[in-house]
Amino acid sequence: MKVTDIMKKKMSFSFEVFPPKMDKPIEPLFETLEHLYKFNPDFVTCTYGAGGTNVGRNLEICKAIHDSGKTISLTHFTCIGNTKESISEQLQTYLDNGIEHILAMRGDLPAGWEGTRGDFGYANELVEFIRDNFPKFTIAVAGYPEKHVQANSYAEDIAHLKVKIDAGASFIMTQLCHDVDKYSRWVERIRKANINLPLVVGIMPVFSKDATIRMAVSNGSSIPGDLAEVIGRWGNNPEDFKRAGMDYTINQIYRYIDAGIDGLHIYALNKWKDVTELMNRSGIRVAAE
Repeated sequence: MKVTDIMKKKMSFSFEVFPPKMDKPIEPLFETLEHLYKFNPDFVTCTYGAGGTNVGRNLEICKAIHDSGKTISLTHFTCIGNTKESISEQLQTYLDNGIEHILAMRGDLPAGWEGTRGDFGYANELVEFIRDNFPKFTIAVAGYPEKHVQANSYAEDIAHLKVKIDAGASFIMTQLCHDVDKYSRWVERIRKANINLPLVVGIMPVFSKDATIRMAVSNGSSIPGDLAEVIGRWGNNPEDFKRAGMDYTINQIYRYIDAGIDGLHIYALNKWKDVTELMNRSGIRVAAE
């Protein structure tokens, strides 16, 4: 089953996890996955650091997700610091381990880098390479409702998205965007640009004040007024902030579904207890006993 086939029938539901650092144990993440499986996600993604950071653990986690038999495994993949030869070897390894879904990205340039230091400078080149050489993959690409932080304009960013689509992508996964109204305006613009692929919306739960601000700023995403009010009112009390942030996130999920989306993708932050509460309270998915 492909994710795109699922979205033809219903709104998909999924989680994102990230690999622990190499000096940290991996078992807690496996425990987290077992709890996330209780919500019957249609797929689970695992991040992949620019330049191949944690690539070994990414593969281990993606394989574990696939081998669980409980959901589809989707890997992130960047072309930063990657040669065609290395990319080919890695992609074949993923396929050999049953991983047939991929989010193809350029990746964020590490500080001090000029260019990707690899054979591909842009995500569309990576997408085209995967399409031509590894057609078994279902390819997702990233979309930016508030434009990529390095794009000079919305028009430029949408043009880059169109090039990625034309290179062979099958669906779009959005970067975090707390502003649902901006998302809706972005959808109108990309549809006018004849970008009609399914849209999976990424939701960054509001659990921590500092993390919420850091993630928004680093991704060039805005903090809308209602979220700023949560931060201003509850930001000095972590427990009160988490409760208010949980309410905010649940309302954000409702608003996105009402706006019309093809998939709901929750950044789980490797925090299964908080995500379990979020899901159970939202009523979108209830954990199986």
